Amino acid sequence: MRFVRLSTCATLLCGAFLFAQTKQDYLDLMHDAGKHAAAHGEKVKPTLSANWDKILDRTVPADALRAEGFGLLAGTTHNEDAVRRLLRMPSVQGLITDRPDIVQQLMQEAIAATKDAGEKARIRNFDIHAHRGGRGLRPESTLPSFENGMDLLVGTLEMDFGVTNDKVAMIWHDEYYLPKACRRADGTPYTKANRVWLHDISSAKAQLTFICDKMYFEDAQKNDPALSPVSVAFARQEKLPNIYTPISVDQIFRFVKFYGDYYQHGPGKASPHAAERVREAGRVRFDIETKLIPDEIPSKTTGKMERTENNTFGPQTFVTVLMATVNKNGMKKRIEVQSFDFRTLRLIEEQFPDVPTFYLPGNTKLYPSQWKTAK
Repeated sequence: MRFVRLSTCATLLCGAFLFAQTKQDYLDLMHDAGKHAAAHGEKVKPTLSANWDKILDRTVPADALRAEGFGLLAGTTHNEDAVRRLLRMPSVQGLITDRPDIVQQLMQEAIAATKDAGEKARIRNFDIHAHRGGRGLRPESTLPSFENGMDLLVGTLEMDFGVTNDKVAMIWHDEYYLPKACRRADGTPYTKANRVWLHDISSAKAQLTFICDKMYFEDAQKNDPALSPVSVAFARQEKLPNIYTPISVDQIFRFVKFYGDYYQHGPGKASPHAAERVREAGRVRFDIETKLIPDEIPSKTTGKMERTENNTFGPQTFVTVLMATVNKNGMKKRIEVQSFDFRTLRLIEEQFPDVPTFYLPGNTKLYPSQWKTAK
């Protein structure tokens, strides 16, 4: 068995596969997930987090999943035609998107286009997950991206985390700080050749080393600090060197509370949006993805299992570090945990059965049968 070195969400996880998935694959996956969750006292059935195109082409059996009580979250798109079609599907509860502003506008159009009160209510409850805070509008996974997501009143802030060498849950999408997104604070060159893995650096050193303010996604993305007054105030309070410094899960929880206080009692209280932003801080949820990949994945060409090389800690460390932070901040009722690697979801269901789990299969055939609940 050969080893494959991957960054998270590499082609083998998120790209095209030789082996087509079927409706039954998705049903089998969620049946197994549901059995495991129920066996450990989970009150809410797991959710399938599926590619939007697989939902629209009916590969994902949306209606069947809904009939059996499973949630369905689509991701990741802001294509207007795709969003309109997803909004018409009662089986889809929400959408992960880089452009929550576009999705919100399309929701308002859909609400205005129907006279049915029940349908209006259903669309209003459609849950927008701001992907990495809404990376189409601000540099990803930063205080300004999450501030902007809350300014847009999204239902959920989507984020990823890895674990540093001092066992801190740091918000970042990949297992290393991406040179296309981050630069060194001291101005020295930072490239893939001298990349820094999260598990090789402490949280404090990462915050002193990197500024992740690069704009590479699309034209609407902006990094002007004047657009992010709450981030500026919070960074000053936390003594962060920059508003685009990498942040921890612990800090994002504190930031959300700070955001509410900023608009209720602080400089933002005179804003015409103050009341709705205070409410947002008290209700917004957190979709937290563990950036860990399976130890074995099938070859894209042969289907044979290949050993992967994770450059991070194991599943239990991810769960322990994350949930200690969640419990410290009293946020357990406002999170869900999502992952490509089902081991972390199994551990959450076993150890924290009141936390919802979101199964994110880049491919339903990624997971060996021994990871599944015994039939």
